[in-house]
Amino acid sequence: MSAARDRRVVITGLGVVCPLGLTPEDLWAGLVEGRSGVGPLESFPCAGLPLHHAAEARGFTGDIDNFGPLDGERKKAIRKGLKVMCRESQMAVAAAQRAIHDSGLFAADAKVGSVQPERFGCVFGSDYMLTLPEDFTASVAKCRGSDGAFKFDRWASEGMPQLTPLWLLKYLPNMPASHIAIYNDLRGPSNSLTLREASGHLALGEAAVTIQRGAADIMVVGATGTRVHPMKTVHALQSEQVALDDAATTGSGQTDPTTWSRPFDKSRKGMVLGEGAAVFILEELEHARARGATIHGEIVGHAARNAGLAGGIGLKQKALTLAMRRALYMANVTASELSHIHAHAASTVVGDREEAGAIHEVLGPAAATIPTVAAKSHFGNLGAGSGLVECMASILAMRHGELFPLLNFEEPDPDCRIRAARRGDPSGTVFISSAVTPQGQAGSVVIRALAP
Repeated sequence: MSAARDRRVVITGLGVVCPLGLTPEDLWAGLVEGRSGVGPLESFPCAGLPLHHAAEARGFTGDIDNFGPLDGERKKAIRKGLKVMCRESQMAVAAAQRAIHDSGLFAADAKVGSVQPERFGCVFGSDYMLTLPEDFTASVAKCRGSDGAFKFDRWASEGMPQLTPLWLLKYLPNMPASHIAIYNDLRGPSNSLTLREASGHLALGEAAVTIQRGAADIMVVGATGTRVHPMKTVHALQSEQVALDDAATTGSGQTDPTTWSRPFDKSRKGMVLGEGAAVFILEELEHARARGATIHGEIVGHAARNAGLAGGIGLKQKALTLAMRRALYMANVTASELSHIHAHAASTVVGDREEAGAIHEVLGPAAATIPTVAAKSHFGNLGAGSGLVECMASILAMRHGELFPLLNFEEPDPDCRIRAARRGDPSGTVFISSAVTPQGQAGSVVIRALAP
């Protein structure tokens, strides 16, 4: 085994579930064609809300066929386990199985000994996971008195027994990693991170370090999330700037929902809510080469930083500045060498302004010339799932040699002096991607195309 400092970490598998589709090819086609994943909200009744549109992963139904090619035993195990997975966990497992298939690790013609379960681990990120109101319907009904009021003293004896025995397993944030490890016999290091939008970037860094220090040769790393959920949607409407239906709030004519997510544009009015998951297979470079794996890119830098005030008020610009600066330093990449920036770009007025400020703090004058892309312009905020879907979009751009344009960017905001990517811009061979939470937790990664 080589010394830890010599262990380079590469990406050898990709899997995705997102509003643009269920494969990397679907994702790329949607980006270059300028398609939006935003449409009528169908997951739950929204008549009483000022929001009737979102970016749902409509292609993902939870059917076993959504999980990619599976052998008989895995298909049977996953189908049996679906009843103890919430939608976020189901998307996580589907993206993971697709990434593992893409990597060729378990292919029929894979080299014998190329996978050692003890050297194969998993790090997974997620949002906080919430139950659905219907999970408690029967329990609440049992606790209502003749006057219709809820009787708290009846909950323990009459309400709780109505809950599905394995109810809690559906919503534990460590379950995606657990399911994936069990279905694929992964016995290496395992970890779960719950840091909202920053989860994917931080999981990627944690998995890379696990390989670099020699604790594993292969890692499944992913993140899953949703903002399209009865409780999470209400929470977002109460605490964040969300793009709303004009007719519902002002009585004016309805604008086109596909134009709502418009990062850095002067007329942006808030984020679009979405859902999705993405998974990478990370592998030590020589291990990947020995089995003839396809290499999609190399993790050359990563960082996690936090900046905030008392009361959970995040200093997003400071956090992003610290994370980007550290990731670039670790990657030994200067501003002049950076090919493009994949911004967090939530499409909120203050958030985009703070991120643009961080980009200029870190990159200086080069910030005005390096193309900036934002996949969120196509599908909004996928919660914890956003970051790795965005990294995947940039990896695909490097594969195809061109960037996708910044969708809905029409009028530059003088407070957001970024260079919006245009159709035909070269993707280059190295990019930085960042994410930040409202509480000021930030993560950045630098990924480079592997030289021949």
